Amino acid sequence: MIKYIGSKRVLVPTITAVVRSLAASAGLDRNANPPTVVDFFSGTSRVGHALKRAGCRVIANDLMTYAHTLATCYVQADRERVIPDAEKLIAGFNAMPGEPGYFTETFCEQSRFVQPRNGARIDAIRGAIERKVLDPVLKAVCLVSLMEAADRVDSTTGVQMAYLKQWSPRSFNDLALRVPDLLPSNPGAPCEAHRLEAREAARTLAGDIAYIDPPYNQHSYLGNYHVWESLVRWDKPEVYGVACKRVDCRERKSEFNSKRKAESALRGFLDLVRCPRLVVSFSDEGYISREVMESILGEKGDVHVLARDHKRYVGAQIGVYNPDGVRVGEAGRLTNTEFLYVVVPAGEAWSPGLIAGPAVPGATI
Repeated sequence: MIKYIGSKRVLVPTITAVVRSLAASAGLDRNANPPTVVDFFSGTSRVGHALKRAGCRVIANDLMTYAHTLATCYVQADRERVIPDAEKLIAGFNAMPGEPGYFTETFCEQSRFVQPRNGARIDAIRGAIERKVLDPVLKAVCLVSLMEAADRVDSTTGVQMAYLKQWSPRSFNDLALRVPDLLPSNPGAPCEAHRLEAREAARTLAGDIAYIDPPYNQHSYLGNYHVWESLVRWDKPEVYGVACKRVDCRERKSEFNSKRKAESALRGFLDLVRCPRLVVSFSDEGYISREVMESILGEKGDVHVLARDHKRYVGAQIGVYNPDGVRVGEAGRLTNTEFLYVVVPAGEAWSPGLIAGPAVPGATI
């Protein structure tokens, strides 16, 4: 998986346990009647991947093209259907020499996200993927392999708002593609990946359980991962600023990233969700407080809260630097609290004691 701000890596076991317990309390069985889980803001698809592994039918959604590609690879793709072709293609890509182009010029010379020799190979491989007539799912697997290879040799703290003044040690490694960790199909539970705006997804996609992990604050996922968006879309856009952001970063704004609009955006989205049970991830760094969140969700059913302290992303721990690499601000707090809100229909029997973890709502896990 790529490095990602807001990643749910450490929370995945708890989220999976919560979903399993909700399915059990609703009388759903992974073999006879597997639960359908709609992941509305799928991001890296780390959660969707784990839920597919657990036997769920996962319907993943994200508006970002790179995130939809990750979901197509890690959620929709079934290993037995694509692995033979994927292995052959990726072996061929690894043997290709470099051929500098748009990526090298933009992200290695105008900016310094990847060293030029690796950028030239990214250009060559991305061009080769585009020239091949591939099934969309197989193409997504190849693109994810390239994206993750580039992520392993980048020179950032994990986000693409800026790059390091000096090349990171990993940036000197050679670009090497790997076959992604594809999962086999779940019998009777075909998984899907969609690229819809959140409200359209809520109107369109339905399931037994919704997993909802919206943007928390002002940090735009397009701005933070614009290199991956451009790599996957391969539209070679005009760029601006030291970080060479896509020009559409200026226009493609989410109401969830607005302090003034975030609460109404969440309320409007939740009013459209067609799932009776909700699992909502949020943070105390977000625009919506725990008290307000519990009030909003309380309109949908009975609310249970799990909380966990979580180390903040690397960029928040090392301090604030200007474009010349000069430290201009100190690091803030080193941890934040991640909340997991579980909402069930009023009167439905469920409690945190049904999973491995706290015995009472609000406890720390």
